[in-house]
Amino acid sequence: MSALAKASGALKSVDYEVFGRVQVSHYFPNQYTEQEAKKLGVVGWVKNTSQGTVTGQVQGPEEKVNEMKSWLSKVGSPSSRIDKTNFSNEKEISKLDFSDFNTRY
Repeated sequence: MSALAKASGALKSVDYEVFGRVQVSHYFPNQYTEQEAKKLGVVGWVKNTSQGTVTGQVQGPEEKVNEMKSWLSKVGSPSSRIDKTNFSNEKEISKLDFSDFNTRY
């Protein structure tokens, strides 16, 4: 990942929270979000919250993080309905804090 990150320019980190009918299945975070993150080559985590939202953090090359942000805002799992997605703490980072993308419980 570090060679890819260096080749792609700046590394970016962003926190997110997805609102709507996003916890219809326990598979939303661990199956679909992980699958998309791994396909894009970003790292971080995802977690269901007790408020019925999905929250997490994404890190990677800026272009790939932006693609993941778009997916979190518009696509999600096949059975989800995304009302809105909030992004916060968006910043450039010098190195990745994670080596993979996984689900937190």
